[in-house]
Amino acid sequence: MKTKPFMVMEVLEKAKQMESQGDHIVHLEIGEPDFDTPVPIKEAVLKAIKEGDTRYTHSLGKWELRVEIAQYYEQNYGVKISPEQVIVTMGASPAMLIAFSALLAEGGEIIISNPHYACYPNFISFSGGIPREMKVKEEDGFKYRTEELLTYLNPSTKAVVINSPCNPTGNIFSAEELKKVAEIGCYIISDEVYHGLNYEGRDHSILEFTDQAFVVNSFSKKYAMTGWRLGYLIAPLQFIRYLQILQQNLFISVTSFVQEAGRAALKYCQKDVEEMVKVYNERRLYLLNRLNSMGIGTKVPPTGAFYALANVNKYTQDSYSFSFEVLEKAKVALAPGIDFGSNGEGYLRISYANSLENIAEGMDRLEIFLKEKSLY
Repeated sequence: MKTKPFMVMEVLEKAKQMESQGDHIVHLEIGEPDFDTPVPIKEAVLKAIKEGDTRYTHSLGKWELRVEIAQYYEQNYGVKISPEQVIVTMGASPAMLIAFSALLAEGGEIIISNPHYACYPNFISFSGGIPREMKVKEEDGFKYRTEELLTYLNPSTKAVVINSPCNPTGNIFSAEELKKVAEIGCYIISDEVYHGLNYEGRDHSILEFTDQAFVVNSFSKKYAMTGWRLGYLIAPLQFIRYLQILQQNLFISVTSFVQEAGRAALKYCQKDVEEMVKVYNERRLYLLNRLNSMGIGTKVPPTGAFYALANVNKYTQDSYSFSFEVLEKAKVALAPGIDFGSNGEGYLRISYANSLENIAEGMDRLEIFLKEKSLY
């Protein structure tokens, strides 16, 4: 199996090395909230540990958490799912891995957009499938054109992946766009990890439009819980037993007391999320204004997650090398667009999961760097 490196991690590792040697680096490469985990979540875990909640749980997850997740989807999206359809996982990555593995048990293709989340192709290949990439256009907000997507379907197609809000683009599928994708006639894997981080509307789940879908979600981004490693998969009932067997063999079960953190997040932390979203939006608007003033903004402004793709095509067609040049000369860490697929070449992903002060400093440094590049 051919597995490509996770380039943004290579940028981070180089940045950390430079910091150890005394350099001051502005980190805008990593998609990790800079907020602390809300207090009710931490209190729930401490309580669970004190009460001895430290043993194996059911491989599918605690029933109480699965009920809470099902209720969350009904309250927020108006869809009724059974707790039996929910599998609690150690973050979104295991959820993706078992979903791809279930669909690709006998091989086949899974369609993904290009650009895409960097790990999708590796997960698909590891699961025995073929990632089939469809190039999406900046002027479309890097989203599928349904009529073109239909031409990619063939007898080997097992599913289509959608990601909204999207990493790396920050763009969001509208309800109508999701509905069109849902109607193409195959399983949909919907990566909803960035739900909750939507600045100009409300989130829509693929489950509003089809029940032939696998939904991957996580507590990491919305609740500032990246280190807690807690996520979940919602799947059609007929796949649950097979998914359970994969979970049992690969992961056994999710940490018992961390599952209590998930319950607390869903029950008590909506106001915390609203405060984070307000701050993220201030940063987003500032960042987009700076990128536009430098002439590297995107044609469709991102309205979700905490990313923007800066179009640096006029400066480079080697975003990997360019990102290291920016790091070494401007001391700003950015993610190379090529990390997210060949169609991401000529872009840099910028994360605004950092303070407004640091974003401003990073943009000042980047602007000076680009002006100097223009002189040569």
